[in-house]
Amino acid sequence: MTNYYCLVAGLPDLSLDDGKLNYTVVNFKSELYPELSDKDKRLIDLFYLKFDNANLLKLLKDKEAETASEGNFSSEELLALAASVREGDALDKKYPSYLYEFVAAYLELPAEELHRAEDMLAAYYYAYAMKCGNEFVSSWFEFNLNINNILAALAARKYRMDVSQVVVGDTEVCEMVRTSNARDFGLTEMLDYFEPLLRIAETEDLVEREKKIDVLKWNWMEDAVFFNYFTVERIFVFLLRLEMIGRWIAMDKEKGSEIFRQMIDKLKGEVEIPEEFRK
Repeated sequence: MTNYYCLVAGLPDLSLDDGKLNYTVVNFKSELYPELSDKDKRLIDLFYLKFDNANLLKLLKDKEAETASEGNFSSEELLALAASVREGDALDKKYPSYLYEFVAAYLELPAEELHRAEDMLAAYYYAYAMKCGNEFVSSWFEFNLNINNILAALAARKYRMDVSQVVVGDTEVCEMVRTSNARDFGLTEMLDYFEPLLRIAETEDLVEREKKIDVLKWNWMEDAVFFNYFTVERIFVFLLRLEMIGRWIAMDKEKGSEIFRQMIDKLKGEVEIPEEFRK
């Protein structure tokens, strides 16, 4: 395992309560990413792929859409990927295989099911990332998949929706969340963060709830890399925290409420919620 003593030691300290940020994930990509080994670059690429995912979804809907600059691929490259799938060309190994798989599945979706695209892509992305071969990075993606699915399932139960329609992935935990009728989906003994997550889900203020989720993630990262001092895992955590802080700095409370209203609307999807549960 490569030791990045000088690189990690030179990274700025970060706090979830930082009120300003003079360094971004784009800065890291241009300044420090080139110093990584090829093997470790592939792990760090997994972090930046979240931006490629968002850009790809935009471009599949509108080829002229404005995209973010943080990803691994340009708009032109993502459009070329989509075109190659349409033409049935062989996989270009510079792209992660899951992007090909997703685009192929997306092109087969009938118009009335296009709303499923984001969840489909998330499922492909998490499955791909969890097979990366790095214990910490794989665990991080599984941890996030579990959090997203549990919160979505709890919200679905609250609004008397079909839980199976909001759960993505095919791990054991995914299947338990998708099918169990137990209050805790049978997960209390399996996941030490289930009860804290359940309490977070009960937080009424949506922005406060999101902050608590990020604190849970922040603490999980700290515990998970406690003994990884000058390694790629520590760099991965730095990027995760950097992106997290930047998101909060850019989001005031009013904007945060708007984002969570959008999340709830997405969760509702095509399902009609009973009148007594509407707010």
